[in-house]
Amino acid sequence: MSLLDFLLQLDAKILLLINGMHSEYFDWFMSMYSSKWIWVPMYAAIFFVMVRNFDWKVTVICTISLTLVIVFADQVSATLIRPLVERMRPSNPDNPLSEMVHIVNNHRGGRYGFPSCHSANTFALAFFVSMLYRRRWLTAFLMFWALLTCYSRIYLGVHYLGDLLAGCVIGFIGAFFIYRIFQKVSGVTYPKRFDGYLVPVFVGLVTIVFIFIYAGVMCMSAFDIH
Repeated sequence: MSLLDFLLQLDAKILLLINGMHSEYFDWFMSMYSSKWIWVPMYAAIFFVMVRNFDWKVTVICTISLTLVIVFADQVSATLIRPLVERMRPSNPDNPLSEMVHIVNNHRGGRYGFPSCHSANTFALAFFVSMLYRRRWLTAFLMFWALLTCYSRIYLGVHYLGDLLAGCVIGFIGAFFIYRIFQKVSGVTYPKRFDGYLVPVFVGLVTIVFIFIYAGVMCMSAFDIH
């Protein structure tokens, strides 16, 4: 067996292990957690910290840089690499493995999944914001948020671990190089105090609590219907 074959088999085993540990409650939780729109309040909180601590010129440059980071991660993953690699998602009906995959809410994603755009985008944002704000608790929360996002993608059966690891690397590369350019263009100097840097953490935690409650309500509603 070649090393590539071994890694592919290992990827499939990890996918089936995590995807197989499912319940109705976490089907709802992971599905909602994996949604991009649920995190809009946290993104707004990150922007709030920019406005609070930088002047308007640096804030504009910072916003453009963060947008470029996400665009880089997303387009390198979806437009450049996926059409070249053509690795089928585990949930795709044309993939023989899909017969063993638990599908949540009939969501299978697109045809190809390597690398994961969810992973690339979330880690790109997490790495860039961590470099920008340089605050331990914010960094820890963002890494936890990105890692749980990746776990949710395996749980939902739409990505292998390898897809997510590749996305993480792409996100880091984009964040690192664009942050270096941002430093040179903006000439930013960091204040000793970073006012409000825990606001994104608070908003993110509130969002997670909301998702926990939402999943419970949906489970009870389904139980009542049955």
